[in-house]
Amino acid sequence: MNIFKQLIVSLYSPKHISSFRSQGIGKTILYVFILTFLSVIPTIVYFSTALVNGINLAQETIQQKLPSFLIENGQLTSSHNETITIHQGGFTIIFDPSGDLSVNDLDSSIDSLALLQNELAVTAGGTIDSFSYSMLSDISLSKDDMLQFVDTIDSLLVIIISIFSIVIYLFASGIKFIGVTILALVGLILKKDNGNTLPYRYIWRMAAYSMTLSTVFFMIMDFLHTVVPFGFVLSWLISVLVLYLALKEIQKEQI
Repeated sequence: MNIFKQLIVSLYSPKHISSFRSQGIGKTILYVFILTFLSVIPTIVYFSTALVNGINLAQETIQQKLPSFLIENGQLTSSHNETITIHQGGFTIIFDPSGDLSVNDLDSSIDSLALLQNELAVTAGGTIDSFSYSMLSDISLSKDDMLQFVDTIDSLLVIIISIFSIVIYLFASGIKFIGVTILALVGLILKKDNGNTLPYRYIWRMAAYSMTLSTVFFMIMDFLHTVVPFGFVLSWLISVLVLYLALKEIQKEQI
C-alpha cells in the first residue's frame, strides 16, 4: 500500500494501522515527516500571507499616507507636526512627531505600529514592544530610507519565507518524533492490558500512524481559525484511543 493511501485509511481504520506494524522503519519515518508537513501547512500559509500583506501595506502607507520625516539624534521630526492615525486591513499605523502620545497611550488590544516622537512601538498579540530611536546612535533615517528598507525586505520575501518554513518544519519534525516515541511508550502499557507481546519497534510504527487522525483534525481547525478547547489533551486522547483500538485488533488476530 502506498504511503498516501496509508494516510487515508489511518484516519478511520485501526485494523489497517495494526497491519502496518511490520513494514520497514524507513517508510514509517517518511510517514512521520509527511504528517509533520501537514501539521505546519496552516502556520506557513498564514505567516506568508501576513508578511506579504504587511509589506504591501507598509509600502503603500509610507509612500502615500505619511508626510516626510526624519529620525535623527533620537527624535522624530516632521513638517507635519500633528498626529496621524491610519486604519487599514485590520492594522493601525500611528504617526506622532508632536510628542502628544506615549507608549502608555497605546491600546494593547489593537495591532499597530506607532512612530512616536522618541520611540517606535509595535503592538501585537496584546503586548506592546517599544524601541528607542537613540538605539540608532548616529544613524539618521528618513521617509525615503524607510521606504527603501521595506522595498529591500519585499525583494527578500521568498528567502525569508523559505527560511522560516524550513526552521518551523524541522522544529515541528523533532516534536512529532518525540510525540510518536512517547505514544509508543504508552502503547507498551496498553499492550500489557491486551495481553500482546509486541516488541517496542512494532508499537512505534503503529504509534506513528495512530497520530494521523489528530494531526489532520487540528490541521483543519487551524485553517478554519477555530480554537479547540483543551486541544493538546484532546489530541493525545485521540491518538491513544486509536493506538489502543489498533492493539485490540492484534489481540483479535491472536484469538
